[in-house]
Amino acid sequence: MSKVVHPYAHRLVTLRDWKSRWFATGANFVENLKVDTTIREFLEKRLRGSYVSSVEIERGQKSVRIILRTSRPGMIIGRNGEAATKLKADILKALKQAKLTVTDEIKLEIVEVTSPDADAKIVAYMIAEGLEKRMPYRRVMKQLIEKVMAVRGVQGVRFYVGGRLGGAEISRSEILKRGSVPLQTVRADIDFAREKAHMAYGDIGIKVWIYKGQVFAKDNKIQEKK
Repeated sequence: MSKVVHPYAHRLVTLRDWKSRWFATGANFVENLKVDTTIREFLEKRLRGSYVSSVEIERGQKSVRIILRTSRPGMIIGRNGEAATKLKADILKALKQAKLTVTDEIKLEIVEVTSPDADAKIVAYMIAEGLEKRMPYRRVMKQLIEKVMAVRGVQGVRFYVGGRLGGAEISRSEILKRGSVPLQTVRADIDFAREKAHMAYGDIGIKVWIYKGQVFAKDNKIQEKK
């Protein structure tokens, strides 16, 4: 079961919250879903290299709030907020090109990730960045796994890379693991991410699991809110 179910989806409500949260949106479900998907696809391409951890969308009655979590907020905000203003305008332009009407006000919020070495998405991009610079994949994985395990609170890490590693003709996969990663324990706080390294001879798939210990009901913020 642990190899079939997505670690994030497996822990929804128990440990995780939804990445799109809608409040009083009415009956325009299909239109709103298309807008959310278009925004996510645009930001994934546009902000590649900005160390973005996650994109969360909160939809209210009259406004759409986009929350970007990144370890380098200065790259997205820019000098005097110019880059953030341009990014917001480009989002509206992308929605217009997709023939989607947005009557709501779009607000952009950028939140800094305090511990990027313990964030699976950022670590996955670091691996991809190292591979795209033609560094040996074993060295990249070993250096990063030691870096992640040095972070306080991290109890286990697992890296997976698959594809034409080192430019070999036959694709293969490599797994590196430190500590424990209990995928079948629902209360285990496991951060998971996928990424691709775009090489001249094809893409290399990357998966990262980071285990940060078990979370019980008294420590769980979502349970406390309920």
